Amino acid sequence: MALTLRSSTSFINLEETKSFKTPDDSLATICFARMRLSSLSRFQARNSRSVSMQDQAWLSITGQKKNNSEEREKAMNVSLMALKNAGLEGVTVDAWWGSVEKDVKVQLGRNPDLIYTDRSGQRNPEYISLGCDSLPVLRGRTPIQVYTDYMRSFRERFRDYLGRVIVEIQVGLGPCGELRYPESNGTWKFPGIREFQCYDKRQKQSGNMTGKGGTHDSGHYKQFPEETGFLRRDGAWNTKYGQFFLEWYSGKLPEHGDRILTAAKATFRGTETKLSGKVAGIHWHYRTRSHAAELTAGYYNIRYQDDGEQPEYANCSPEGLVRQVKMATKIAQGELTVENALERYDAGGYAQVLE
Repeated sequence: MALTLRSSTSFINLEETKSFKTPDDSLATICFARMRLSSLSRFQARNSRSVSMQDQAWLSITGQKKNNSEEREKAMNVSLMALKNAGLEGVTVDAWWGSVEKDVKVQLGRNPDLIYTDRSGQRNPEYISLGCDSLPVLRGRTPIQVYTDYMRSFRERFRDYLGRVIVEIQVGLGPCGELRYPESNGTWKFPGIREFQCYDKRQKQSGNMTGKGGTHDSGHYKQFPEETGFLRRDGAWNTKYGQFFLEWYSGKLPEHGDRILTAAKATFRGTETKLSGKVAGIHWHYRTRSHAAELTAGYYNIRYQDDGEQPEYANCSPEGLVRQVKMATKIAQGELTVENALERYDAGGYAQVLE
């Protein structure tokens, strides 16, 4: 879960807002002191353009014990004032479920069948498998129920700030908060295709994979599409079974997102706080027929195929992807915001973000 804090109201004094309630009433603290000024604020000092009042800076945070030093709080205050003076509307910070309610991690460690697994059996503990959404695998409760309790606890603790200081809550929908399958367990390297993450116990039991065994010859994390049998230009992704598998694999994501967002909408109803979700921008291999990197992330983008600093061999098209997302958002009559994944401190990079 990510929180957007408005700078036009006071969020400098966090004495009353830095603690989160956990199930056993112990307090876990989020410290904001370890943050980097974004390229927006650094570039603003030497650029004549005023920063839009909707621009936000993402603060890097670390979990800390309750005895945060006064020096760290002073450093945080100075940094926040620098961002405000640069003209930013507010800041966005993460409030990770696993950091606040550490018992969830303990339960995952005791039952590895709850986490995503690739074809070779490598597990990724970054997020609970969506195959567990409706199963009472966490001490008799489903992951959706436990996450809903976390959101409800947050709402009660920060009720007086919702809608005034905390103006938006970006609900976590997957790894890094994004509605997608995880990348890898530390083995992926750009611009590799990654691997399908549907071989944990619960997803294999879902019925659609019974007797099929998932994909065959779909490659490894660092490979390119043409090095595989499934994802190459004329690969099995374009067969009847390939289409069946990809529809099932990608179809699980919106179902998962709908469950969480429905719970979030009910939890924060009446707080006047905007709710949002995040999807990943997988732009490498975008110009290939299979859109291989998108497929393994769970984005079945082949049917709607429609680019500077990216390596030619990676077949990237970040601009093409952004255009497609903008059009899809317009058709759905939604609101679009964007986040730059990498830090940039040069004029060219900043201008590209604005464009």
